Amino acid sequence: MEQDEEFQLTAQRIRAIGEEGITREERAARRRALTDLGVPAFHEHVESHNVPVKRRPTEVFQINVGLYCNQACSHCHVESSPRRKEMMDHRTAERCIEVIRNSKNITTLDITGGAPELNKEFKYLVTEAQKMGVQVIDRCNLTVLDEPGQDELGKFLAEHQVRVVASLPCYSMQNVDQQRGRGVFDKSIDGLMKLNDLGYGTDPVLGLDLVYNPAGAFLPPAQADLEAAYRNKLAEDFGIVFNSLFTITNMPIKRFADFLHRNVQLKEYMDLLVNNFNPATVDGLMCTNHISVRWDGTLFDCDFNQQMGDVMALGAVDRPGHTKTVFDIDSTSDFHDTEVYLDSHCFGCTAGAGSS
Repeated sequence: MEQDEEFQLTAQRIRAIGEEGITREERAARRRALTDLGVPAFHEHVESHNVPVKRRPTEVFQINVGLYCNQACSHCHVESSPRRKEMMDHRTAERCIEVIRNSKNITTLDITGGAPELNKEFKYLVTEAQKMGVQVIDRCNLTVLDEPGQDELGKFLAEHQVRVVASLPCYSMQNVDQQRGRGVFDKSIDGLMKLNDLGYGTDPVLGLDLVYNPAGAFLPPAQADLEAAYRNKLAEDFGIVFNSLFTITNMPIKRFADFLHRNVQLKEYMDLLVNNFNPATVDGLMCTNHISVRWDGTLFDCDFNQQMGDVMALGAVDRPGHTKTVFDIDSTSDFHDTEVYLDSHCFGCTAGAGSS
């Protein structure tokens, strides 16, 4: 079932039984709906700029190993928290490794969550990927390095030459704690220091990148300028070094969509994304050379489509209810000639300097 149909059915149910009669999930879907905001169809928009989104051979195999996290950030597009129980099991992790082994173009395994390091399959995935010569990226929230039982995590990452991509939404305590919770900034700085002590940011094989995202309904500033500010401030205050800073745009989905709805900014934000559409970003979209795997093995074009649910799963758009999983494919080459599933939230990846 396509998203438009879902929202129409929800609207019909509301008319029939009232707002009180619909489920919490239906209320959330209605609250977050982008279909009635006058946003142009994304696939038509990119084609009108003569930059259609085309899939290339899959080079990045991204796995969201679960939604459990030691934090509950206000901007989290996957709605992770300490209360979430969804976690990848060993059978699914093994199948992911088999698919990677069968996929000749895969160069990178990108592991995300939640806090991916808190999943019991994390070390298995890292170890097996490294045996194949596949570069591993760990999407780290930094505070996980301070969690009980994680004393050896940094050493493990360094020994397996895992590239750490760490979220740090600002170099000031006030902004970080406001977005991610009290005390998170200090723990994040402590985590960066631990990584630096292991050689991250200085050893050529131990890459350490930081990620910035805006605190509100606006686009990130120029990446180069912000990177220079991060580099100077973190070095001056804490002696911290890192390789690169990436800026990402907040996607109008999940918790951030709720934030926009509460502040009556959803339409304004979508207009901002559409008006700042940048054709030059299309060729670098993650959906063109990624496959995204949910904790249960379901396959998607990208992590953001994954958060939209089964309606955006590979196989389901053409045949509602027929999602594909890692158990349905031999390798990622099975999708080389398929179309990318696009929707209104994709404007978040193509606004300004892009967010992919």
